[in-house]
Amino acid sequence: MLLLKFFNRFGNRAITGTVLVVMCILSGCIERPLKSLDDICQIFSDRPQWQVAIKRSIERWGVPPEITVSIVYQESSFKSDARPPRRKLLWIIPWKRLSTAFGYAQAIDATWARYQRDVGSVDADRTNFADAVDFIGWYNKHSYTTLRISKSDAKSTYLAYHEGHEGYENRSYRNKAWLVAAAEKVAARADRYRKQLLSCPL
Repeated sequence: MLLLKFFNRFGNRAITGTVLVVMCILSGCIERPLKSLDDICQIFSDRPQWQVAIKRSIERWGVPPEITVSIVYQESSFKSDARPPRRKLLWIIPWKRLSTAFGYAQAIDATWARYQRDVGSVDADRTNFADAVDFIGWYNKHSYTTLRISKSDAKSTYLAYHEGHEGYENRSYRNKAWLVAAAEKVAARADRYRKQLLSCPL
């Protein structure tokens, strides 16, 4: 009876809306949640297009895939529209955000603009996974060449990513115990991803 009243009231609009939602799900415009953030093979199984994007980043920049994916995990938990929290005005009113970081890679405005100029891609979008992992590859490649960080050193790679090259050289992370702990998590996760990749090579 309630269902009949609903359709009598909303009629074709309800039916059309329901059909559109079902079609959208079937066509893939609404992505299902990742089954596991801790298993890189499962991530690639859930998002095959991400695996292709990671492979392209490797070929272009030579950055280990496990480090790239671990950084995405740490920075945004694989959320395309991730942003830093807002400050509070008078402890309760939402105010400005802590930084301009945005997207999968949490790239700030200035660094993202430099990346776009450097690679000649003005259309690159921080909410696009392929663009985000290409950015991470580009940035980390500069870390390896400029700072002489080993490609296998995920902890130092992340510290340079977070603090910037100048900050890393000045060891700005030394008084940030929370950041060093985060870098250690990135390294541990990258090591786990590296071992898992033996079962699902790129």
